[in-house]
Amino acid sequence: MNIIKKIFKKSRTQEGGIFFDDIQKILGFQPVSLEFYKKAFTHRSSNKQDIFGNPVNYERLEFLGDAMLSSVIAAHLYNEAPNGDEGYLTKMRSKIVSREHLNELGKDLNLVRFVESKVPVQHFGENIHGNIFEALIGAIYLDRGYSFCEKFIHTRVIIPYVDIARLEGKVISYKSLVIEWCQKEKKIFHYDIFEDNGIDGQRLFGVKLSIDDKIVARARATSKKKAEEKASQRAYFAFQEKMAKK
Repeated sequence: MNIIKKIFKKSRTQEGGIFFDDIQKILGFQPVSLEFYKKAFTHRSSNKQDIFGNPVNYERLEFLGDAMLSSVIAAHLYNEAPNGDEGYLTKMRSKIVSREHLNELGKDLNLVRFVESKVPVQHFGENIHGNIFEALIGAIYLDRGYSFCEKFIHTRVIIPYVDIARLEGKVISYKSLVIEWCQKEKKIFHYDIFEDNGIDGQRLFGVKLSIDDKIVARARATSKKKAEEKASQRAYFAFQEKMAKK
């Protein structure tokens, strides 16, 4: 039995076979050190610390995974879109690594089931799915290196989800489109935001989007950003033909 197999056996025996098996199925290869992956699913509410008093949670791994993901996607786009300039490549990468898309990837793998937290799952924000997906990528990089990290991203992100032709038509921010159009057409726009508790007492935010002093769209959502985006989307579809000519 070689050294690597001994490490795998030790890791699986000492650190829990079920977690090892589940992670291996997601990764598509055997992890060497489960500690990186356990850290990738540790929420800050757990209040864990290492022997030096440093916090132990997924946030630093999330930062690292974000960089790794961006690097691999950038290299893929550079090779697959030889005619794309810097602006095009940047926009395409933003569509692939958007928070919405990362949340979908985390949900598809059901990563939230591994999270160790003192906060009930139902209280997690939507972005927890994308955050731990990035943390998982960071854990892979520390555990097995760049080549395994790249292979995982190709298998779990690029092959099933990255279709350049489809992504070219994908809108990642209706608000940006509305603002860009208004600025080009010299139109005055304004987002009027107010709190709207709704009939069930849930805290919501209402938005009225005005263009040239005329209200063109209204929306409500659980955050100001979401309400603005929803109102912008409605305005976009109302003015779609005009905006398409920009």
